Amino acid sequence: MSTDRDRLTERLLRRFLGDTQEDSAVKQRHSELKRARLIRRLSQSVLLISIAGVLYFSLSAAGFWRTEWLEYWPQFTEALAQYFPPKLYFGVIPFVDLGRYYRFMNEAGLVGEAGITLAIALAGTIMGAPLALLFGILGNERVTPFPLNFLFRGVMSIIRSIPALVWALIYVPLGGITPVTATLALGTDTIGELGRLLTDELEEVDDGPIEGIRSTGAGKPQIITFGMIPQMVRPFIAWAMFVLENNVRSAVSLGIIGAGGLGVTLTIEQQTFNFTNMMATILFIVILVISVEMISQRTRSYLREGDDVEEMSFRQLVFGFPRRMSDSLLK
Repeated sequence: MSTDRDRLTERLLRRFLGDTQEDSAVKQRHSELKRARLIRRLSQSVLLISIAGVLYFSLSAAGFWRTEWLEYWPQFTEALAQYFPPKLYFGVIPFVDLGRYYRFMNEAGLVGEAGITLAIALAGTIMGAPLALLFGILGNERVTPFPLNFLFRGVMSIIRSIPALVWALIYVPLGGITPVTATLALGTDTIGELGRLLTDELEEVDDGPIEGIRSTGAGKPQIITFGMIPQMVRPFIAWAMFVLENNVRSAVSLGIIGAGGLGVTLTIEQQTFNFTNMMATILFIVILVISVEMISQRTRSYLREGDDVEEMSFRQLVFGFPRRMSDSLLK
C-alpha cells in the first residue's frame, strides 16, 4: 500500500511540476509578445514623428507657412470658374461647358501639336534604344569584367542624373530650343534610363543557353549574339515601351520651354491667362498620355502572355501585329 501511495504521490508531484513549468513558459511567451508589441508601437510612433518633423521642416524651407500665397486664393477661385466653365444642359443640368474645350481643340489644331509631341517622344526613344542596348550589355559583368563594366554603368548613371530638360538646354547651341534639340535630349535620356534597366535585366537571363553555346567553343561575340540577346528581345521591347511612356510626358515638359508640341500651346494660353483654353490643352495632354500608356501596357502584357510569338515567321510577326494588338485591347 505504501508503495502505491508513494507512486501516486510522485505522479501528482510530476503533474503539478509539469503544469507549473508549462504555465511559466506560457507567461514568459506572453511577456515576450507584449514586449515585442510595445517595441513595435514605439518604433512606429518614432517613425511617424520623424516623418512629421521632416515634412514640417521641408514645408518651412519651401516657404509654405508664409501667408503671401493665401492672399492670391480669391484669384485662384476665380480662375477655377475659367478652368471649368459652367453650363446648364437642357436648362437644368449644371456641368462643365465641354463645347468650349472642343472648339478650342479644333481652332488651335491640337491634333497636329499632339503629333509633334508624340513624334519627339518616338524619335528620341528609337534613337536612344540601340545605344541603350549596347551600354546595357557592356555594363553587365558577364560581358565586361569588373571593374571595367562600371565605366559603362557610370556613364549611364551620369546620363540619368541629368534631367531631360537640362539635356535640352545643353543642346541649345545646336539650334536653340526646337523639336530637334528636344529629340536629342530624349534620346540621350533614353540611353541612361533604358540602358540601366537592360543591365539589371541581363542579370536574370538563363545560364543554360549561354553555357550551351560556350561549350561549342564559341567566342564572346557569339555568346552575346546567340546566347544573351535572344533572351533580351521581349524585355527590351517591354522596357522600351515603358520608357516611351515617360518620354511622352517629358516631350510635353520640353514643349513648355519652347521645344514644340502641346507644351508650347499650354505655355501660350497660360501666359495670356486664357485658363479655359489652358484646361482644354491639359485635357488633350491627358488623353494623349493615357492612350500611349494603354497601348504600352497592353503591349507589355501581350509580350508576357504570348509565348507563341517566337514560333511565328517574321512576316506573320510584322503584318499580324495590328490584329493582335486590337485583340489585346479588347480583352
